[in-house]
Amino acid sequence: MAVIGVRLSRPVEFATRKSIRVLEHDLLVFRRGWFNYLLNGLTQPFMYLVAMGIGLGLYVNKNGGTPGGVPYLNYIAPALMVTQAMLAGAFEAAWPIMAKINWTKTYHAALNTPLGAQDLLAGDLMWIAFRAALLSMLFTTVIVALGAASSPLIVLAVPVAVLTALSFAAPIMAFTATQEGDNGFNVLFRFGITPIFLFSGTFYPVEKLPLFMQPVAWLTPTYHGVAVARSLSLGQVDPFGTAVHLTFLAAVTLAGFAAARVTFRRRLVL
Repeated sequence: MAVIGVRLSRPVEFATRKSIRVLEHDLLVFRRGWFNYLLNGLTQPFMYLVAMGIGLGLYVNKNGGTPGGVPYLNYIAPALMVTQAMLAGAFEAAWPIMAKINWTKTYHAALNTPLGAQDLLAGDLMWIAFRAALLSMLFTTVIVALGAASSPLIVLAVPVAVLTALSFAAPIMAFTATQEGDNGFNVLFRFGITPIFLFSGTFYPVEKLPLFMQPVAWLTPTYHGVAVARSLSLGQVDPFGTAVHLTFLAAVTLAGFAAARVTFRRRLVL
């Protein structure tokens, strides 16, 4: 089903009054189920933090530790913060967006108001940014409480985690708008998101991967987000390297947003 109109022909706008209305709707839904949102978002990374950072970390630290002699818990903690934001952003851009397009028809109902397709896209991206920021701030609190942060600069890793989440959410939203069902998501998460989570420098340096896999890891947004967050948490910031990583994340996000504008228009607006 499509809605006749030309509401996406205006120049690119993001945080407009209309898109903020979409964000308000998502926040109202969040208010009714906030506990489950936070519990689901924090449980898995916290278990990884305890099991890998503290449990496995005892053996890693005894056998030479990580590069630079950094305690293993301190090494993986900021990476897990970024990856949990990435996973949250990827999930929110998949099944919930599919529901609004194809199952509950929330988007079609909204398009019968002054809202346009770009407002829906921008509003839901802001919601994903909000959720990623909230989860990242809470997880940062846990990291600090466990003594896994070596520098107060870890607070700056929160916006890095948000940008990483958006670098996944925007392209996946573009993909979601092209799908009729959720079968494609099973392939995407099984052969895309999960390997990225495991092989992008979260648990060990990318340089430990086989040579043919290293360039692939370098091209993933997670690698860049993890690199920046880890440098901030450890207080080992390289300004030039940080600028390169952030530029990559911003470029992927903007490209994904541009693609999503096209697919949302094709799916929702004639």
